[in-house]
Amino acid sequence: MPGELPEDALQAGAAIAATGRGLLFTELGEAITSAAAAVAVRDHYLRFLDQIRARQLPAHVSVKPTQLGLDLSIGDCERHLLAIAAKAEETGSGLWLDMEDSSYVDRTLDLYVTLLRDHPSTGVALQAYLHRTPGDLSRLMPLKPVIRLVKGAYDEPKEVAFDKKSDTDWAYYSLAARMLDGARTNACTPVFGTHDLALIGRIVARATASGVGKDKYQIHMLYGIRDAAQRGLVAEGHQVKTLISYGAAWYRWYMRRLAERPANVLFVIKSLFG
Repeated sequence: MPGELPEDALQAGAAIAATGRGLLFTELGEAITSAAAAVAVRDHYLRFLDQIRARQLPAHVSVKPTQLGLDLSIGDCERHLLAIAAKAEETGSGLWLDMEDSSYVDRTLDLYVTLLRDHPSTGVALQAYLHRTPGDLSRLMPLKPVIRLVKGAYDEPKEVAFDKKSDTDWAYYSLAARMLDGARTNACTPVFGTHDLALIGRIVARATASGVGKDKYQIHMLYGIRDAAQRGLVAEGHQVKTLISYGAAWYRWYMRRLAERPANVLFVIKSLFG
C-alpha cells in the first residue's frame, strides 16, 4: 500500500492510471462492531467517490460487507451498499463487493443480487478454492453478473475449500473457462484477479481459442505486486486494473491475513522477487 491516507492512495492511483491501467481502491478494515462505525465507512466512500471524480481517475471502489455492518444488520448493510452503488454510478465509477470467509458467502451473494436489480455494473468476488463456487457461479450466470474470480486467501477447513494449490488452480481454470463462455454471449463480465502468470497465460489462450476478445474480460492485480507484468499485459492490449489499499487499519488487517493463512507470507515474497 502506498500509505494510510486516502490522498496517498489517490496520488499513487494517478501515477498508475498514467500507464494505461484502471484502478480499484479499498479502505482496509472489516468486522466493525457498531452501527455508527458502519455509517462512517459509508460516508467515507461517498466522499472518496467525489475525490475520484474530481481527479478524473478511471477507478472503482471495492468494499467488504462487514465494514458496512453485515454482522450487525443485513438490512442496514444493504442500504449502505445501495447508497454507495448509486453514488458510484453518479460519479462515473463503480462498486465491487469483496468476498470474505465462507461464513459470509450466502449473505454477500444475497446482497449482490439485490444490488444488481438497479445497479447492473456492480461486481462481486468469487473464490475458486471453495467447493461451493461452481454452484454459486451457476446461480449468478442468469443475472449477467460482473465477477472477479480470485483463488482465496482465508484459512478454511478441507470440507469447505481445497487445501492443495494444484486443486485450486484446476478449479480456477475450470471456472474461468465457464466465465469466458459466458462472455462470448454477453452473459457474464469475467475479471481474473490473480498474480499467477502461468494461469493467466492459459486463460488468455483459452479466450483467444474461443473467440473472446480482450475487451470482454479484465485482469486485476494488487498495487506493488508484479508491476512489470501488469505493464506488460497492458502493452499486449489487455484491460488491467490495479487494486490499491489504504487506511489506518492496515497492521491489524495484514497480521490477521498472515496469521490465519501462513501461505500468504510466501505468496508476498515470491510475488515481490519472482
